[in-house]
Amino acid sequence: MSGAYCRTCLQPVPPDARACPACRSRRILRHDELDALSIAHIDCDAFFAAIEKRDDPSLEDQPVIIGGGRRGVVSTACYVARLNGVRSAMPMFKALKACPDAVVVRPRMSVYAAEGRRIRAMMQDVTPLVEPVSIDEAFLDLSGTERLHAASPALTLLRLQTRIQTEVGVTVSVGLSFNKFLAKTASDLDKPNGFAVIGRGEAPEFLAAMKVSAVYGVGPVFAKKLNADGLATLRDVLKRSESDLARRYGESGLRLARIARGIDNRAVNPERERKSVSAETTFNDDIADKTVLKDRLWPLCVKVADRMKADGIAGRVASLKLKTDTFRTLSRRRTLSQPAQLADTLFRNAVELLDREPDGVRYRLIGAGYSVLEPALGDSGDLLDTGALKRARAERAMDTARARFGASAVMKGRLLKPGGGER
Repeated sequence: MSGAYCRTCLQPVPPDARACPACRSRRILRHDELDALSIAHIDCDAFFAAIEKRDDPSLEDQPVIIGGGRRGVVSTACYVARLNGVRSAMPMFKALKACPDAVVVRPRMSVYAAEGRRIRAMMQDVTPLVEPVSIDEAFLDLSGTERLHAASPALTLLRLQTRIQTEVGVTVSVGLSFNKFLAKTASDLDKPNGFAVIGRGEAPEFLAAMKVSAVYGVGPVFAKKLNADGLATLRDVLKRSESDLARRYGESGLRLARIARGIDNRAVNPERERKSVSAETTFNDDIADKTVLKDRLWPLCVKVADRMKADGIAGRVASLKLKTDTFRTLSRRRTLSQPAQLADTLFRNAVELLDREPDGVRYRLIGAGYSVLEPALGDSGDLLDTGALKRARAERAMDTARARFGASAVMKGRLLKPGGGER
């Protein structure tokens, strides 16, 4: 095995070669520990935007923002838009001010979820140890796969990276190291379509120079507190003992102390569970009318249900999220009599939670979701609701029609007033 590979033809090359002897490409991946590392983080590059550009070639060179609504937020921005200062979670009006020529595309979550599952399956073809982080990223442990693939983990990952681009039509960036934190950090170093490596030998120097604000999991508030205490980089953190940091900052301080020393003993866990599935929308204008709020709530419940059904999961808790015009966030939850995944069930429970809120309050955001997730076992119906099974069958029939004829083929509920034709 070699410590260097051509990223174009995937052939091993001499470690000191400037170009690949086989294809003359200068895209060479080399590292002294390349064939000794096996923990990886794979992150799709601007995934939602990349899917839109793949499906609409006219967008290829355009700045693309996935999101919508004057008061909404950016879900994803392509790299062209990012060069103009657009960032994920940025308010849409700020994004359009920074990049007025951007093409704004409404998210197609069902498409992104389907493509995410395709990529996940490709990851599982190379190792069973795949830990999903989100729809478009995951950790992989390729330890012990050398004989299976007749290749080092690094070469197997290069092949996987090429396969994803060829078959799905999007690029991914790969980080390779000896633990999850450093693999995740490495995957951000060479975007897009990058492959970065952080080995044991360089880790201490690399980490010491890292700003605490750049550490994954350290938010702006915690970073500000650390800076105020004289901790600007991990080199500063190394000057403090673990016990001192733990006393001052609790579990976060202890984690930071260990990260600064390159310690992350978390295993790649393929059984890692998603905690919730939710959707929300920010209004262009504040809304106080509960009838209008319910109209906005129904499509969100459909979106959540589509994700739940696609992943074969059900939730034991239904939730409602509201944000008032004074930016106060309200979260309301209800434990269900049995696990559910239907839009109808989520909508009915969210509406009852909404009806409990005082009238006249103006809201700028509404959301709904399921949590406490488990594998779905089908529709058993709510024993206290004799119409539940009938509505479940109706919703499944509409799902089939939408899948066959398109999202607008069947209009139910608040598109015709939701809840099974009650109004």
